[in-house]
Amino acid sequence: MTVRLDGIDLVIFDKDGTIIEFGSMWSGWAVAIADALLVAVGRSVDGPLFEMLGYDAATGVVRPGGGLAATPMARLRERTHEVLVHEGISDEDAERVLAATWHAPDPVGLARPLADLPAVFARLRGSGRCVAIATSDDREPTERTLAAFGLTGSIDAIACADDGIPVKPAPDMVLSLCADTGVAPARTAVVGDSAADLLMARAAGAGLAIGVLTGVGGRADLAPHADHLIDSIDELLVG
Repeated sequence: MTVRLDGIDLVIFDKDGTIIEFGSMWSGWAVAIADALLVAVGRSVDGPLFEMLGYDAATGVVRPGGGLAATPMARLRERTHEVLVHEGISDEDAERVLAATWHAPDPVGLARPLADLPAVFARLRGSGRCVAIATSDDREPTERTLAAFGLTGSIDAIACADDGIPVKPAPDMVLSLCADTGVAPARTAVVGDSAADLLMARAAGAGLAIGVLTGVGGRADLAPHADHLIDSIDELLVG
């Protein structure tokens, strides 16, 4: 289905799962972390690690409610530390292991766009609307991904997990982006693939909460919180 953006002056996009393919970025990373921990610890912690991350090793699918769906990297590291301690590893050894193994996914080599992003963003901005990004990822990798796709000049504002403001589903990212762009929340649309994105939109009083079915959230996960569901951000109509 298509969604018209009448009355909307700012469109805020989530990143992974909404404009960038989720699985290519995060599923392989989950396996790489598990493999590195296996070597460092001397035994597998795949079971509890994948349970915390919400990663199904049999299918390669990330569950909507898992840690990977909308948890900042710093918190994922903390929760991985907790997994190691729960598995009988001392605090000191867990920190040593993570210092040697923890890494972020490659924000350029693993990034796969889910649409013709320059065209989508140009269409929105050409209609007089602002475009922003609200992501649970950190700023440095986010900016690298956007730069790799030639999008830096097409985005009016960005809110990231390490910016020092409360993260999804709190409303603060939306409110911060609205302040940055001078657009009221009521004239803002939030587009995301997780319930956290849509709950953030609701909490901020956004004019539209739009779920997109290209990431971790399925129709049943998103529909209760969305004004509209779309199969791709290509279905946003500027009018």
